[in-house]
Amino acid sequence: MSLIRLYARVLGQLGSDLRLGAILALANVALAIAAFAEPILFGRIIDVLTRAQTPGAAPVTFSSLTPLVAAWVAFGLFSIGAGVLVALHADRLSHRRRLATMANYFEHVLELPLAFHTATHSGRVLKVMLEGSNGMAWLWLGFFREHFAALVALGVLLPLTVFLNWRLGLLLVLLVGVFTVLTAIVLRKTETLQGRVESYHSTLAEHASDALGNVPVIQSFTRVEAEARALHGIIHQLLQAQNPVLSWWALASVATRASATITVTAIFLVGTGLHLNGLASIGEIVTFMSIATMLIGRLEQAVQFINQLFLQAPKMLEFFEILDTTPAVHDRPNAKDVERFKGAVQFENVSFSYDGKRPAVQDVSFSVRPGETVALVGATGSGKSTTLGLLHRAFDPQSGVIRIDGDDIRDLTLASLRRNIGVVFQEPMLFARSIRENLQVGKPDATDEEMIQALERAQAVEFIRRQPQGLDTIIGERGRSLSGGERQRLSIARALLKNPPMLILDEATSALDAATERKLQMALEEVMKGRTTFVIAHRLATVRNADRILVFDHGRIVETGTFDELLAKGGRFAELARAQYMTAEPPRETREVTAEQVVMA
Repeated sequence: MSLIRLYARVLGQLGSDLRLGAILALANVALAIAAFAEPILFGRIIDVLTRAQTPGAAPVTFSSLTPLVAAWVAFGLFSIGAGVLVALHADRLSHRRRLATMANYFEHVLELPLAFHTATHSGRVLKVMLEGSNGMAWLWLGFFREHFAALVALGVLLPLTVFLNWRLGLLLVLLVGVFTVLTAIVLRKTETLQGRVESYHSTLAEHASDALGNVPVIQSFTRVEAEARALHGIIHQLLQAQNPVLSWWALASVATRASATITVTAIFLVGTGLHLNGLASIGEIVTFMSIATMLIGRLEQAVQFINQLFLQAPKMLEFFEILDTTPAVHDRPNAKDVERFKGAVQFENVSFSYDGKRPAVQDVSFSVRPGETVALVGATGSGKSTTLGLLHRAFDPQSGVIRIDGDDIRDLTLASLRRNIGVVFQEPMLFARSIRENLQVGKPDATDEEMIQALERAQAVEFIRRQPQGLDTIIGERGRSLSGGERQRLSIARALLKNPPMLILDEATSALDAATERKLQMALEEVMKGRTTFVIAHRLATVRNADRILVFDHGRIVETGTFDELLAKGGRFAELARAQYMTAEPPRETREVTAEQVVMA
C-alpha cells in the first residue's frame, strides 16, 4: 500500500465524524488563504508608505490606509480565532476516533477464527491495536491542525505568487520545489528501513508478552538472566536498524533549516536587484520575504509530517492487515436463529484440513440422538478435538455437512449455535476478574443463588467459600490464584450455569485429583441427563458409562460401540486400554482386557 493510499484510508476511518472532518478541512483552506493574505496586505501598506516619500507625491493620511490596515488586522484575528477552534475540534475528533477505531479493531479480532489466534501472538495483536490506533490519532490531529493547511499553501497558493511578481514568484516556486524534491529523496530512503524497524518492535512486544505470561517457569528454571539477555539482543538489533533511519531524518531536518536561510537570502538579493532596475517594489520584496519565511515554515511542517508518516506507516499497515483479515466463519444471509436445540446431531462425510494438505478429519459420519452421551477417544492428533471444533464452528469443514435437528449448522446464526452449546475446555481459560464475572460469562443475568447452585454441582462451592471475598474475589490472570483443579471446577460451573441443551467436555476432569474427579464425574453424569453430551477423554475409565464411544485414528472413525462391546472386539480401543492400564502385555491367549480391570485401574 502506497503512502498516499494509506493516508487516504486512515482519513476514511473517520466514519461518523467524516462531516466534521470535511468542515475542518475547509477551515484549513481558509486559514491557508488568510496566512497568504497577511503578507500581501502588509506589502501593499509598505508600498503606499514608500510612494508617499517620492518628490511631488500626495501625503498619506491614516484614513487612506484604514481599509488596508483593517483588512490586515482582520485576517490576523481570523487566523488566531479560527486556528484555536480548529485545534480544539481536531483534538476532540482525534481522541474520539482513536477510541472508536480501537473498539472496532478489538471486536473484529475477537471474531477472527481460532486458526488466526493460534498463528498470531497475542502480544503482537495488542501492540498493533495500541500503536496503530495511536498512529492514526496522530495523523488525524496533525492533518486537521496544520498539515492540510501546509499542503494547500505549498500545492495551491505557492504557484499563485507568480501573479504578484512573476520573477520573484518563479524564483520562490523553483527554490521550494528543489528543497521538496531533495527532502522526498531523503525520506524515500527510509521507507524500507523503517519497515524493518517495525518488525523488530513486533518481535520485542511478542518476546516481552511471552516472558511476562510465563514468569513462574522463568523463575523456576532460573531463566531471568537469559530472558533479559534475549530482550537486550532484540533491542540491540532494533537500534541497529533504527540508527540509519534517524541519520536520514537528521539530514532532512538540516536541509530544511538550510533551505530557510537560502530562500530568504535569495529573495532579498534578487528582489533588491529587481528593485534597482524598477522591476519590483519594496512592498513586493517585503511580501515575498514574508511569504518565503511562511512557506519554509510550512515546508518544515510538511517534512515533520512525512517523517512521522514514515514512522507510523508500518504500524498502520499492520493494523489494516489484521483489520482486513476476514473471519473464515460467519453468518450466511438469512441465517436462522434457534432459541433452544433438541440436540440431534448428524455428521455426514465431514472432512477438514488445517493446511489444505494433511487432513485432520476424513469422511467422518455418525448420528447422535437427543440426550445421548457420546465419547470420542483416540491417540493425540487423531481428530477428536477438531471434530467437536467443527460442531461449534470454530472452523467449517471443506466437505460434508453437519446438522443439528436437521438443519445445516451453517444455516444457523453463530450466536444461536454457540448459545446452545456449552464447552468445558481442557485449559480452563479464566479471566483476570472476579469469580462472579467469570461465572456470568455463562449467564450474564445469573443470580447469586444460581451461581452457588452451579458451583455445588461442580464440586466447587467449598473452595469458593474459603475465598476472602467469596464470589467477588479477583482470581488473577488466567485464574492463577487458584489451583489447577479449582480453575477447572470453576470452568465447569460456568458451563453448567449456561444450561445448554448440548455439552462438550474436552478432558474436563484432567486437572483434578482422583477423589475430586470421582465426585465431579457423578455430578457431571447427573448434569448430562437430558443433554446431548460429547466427551473427549484420554483416560478411558472416565467414559465407562457413555452411551456410545467413537474411536478415532488418523482423522477417521475406526470403531464404534459401547465400552464393553469395544473391549470385546479386541481392536483399536482394546489396544488403547492395554497401553493405558497394563504395564506388560500378557500372553496372546490372556490378552483380553475386561471392563472390571479398566475401572479398577
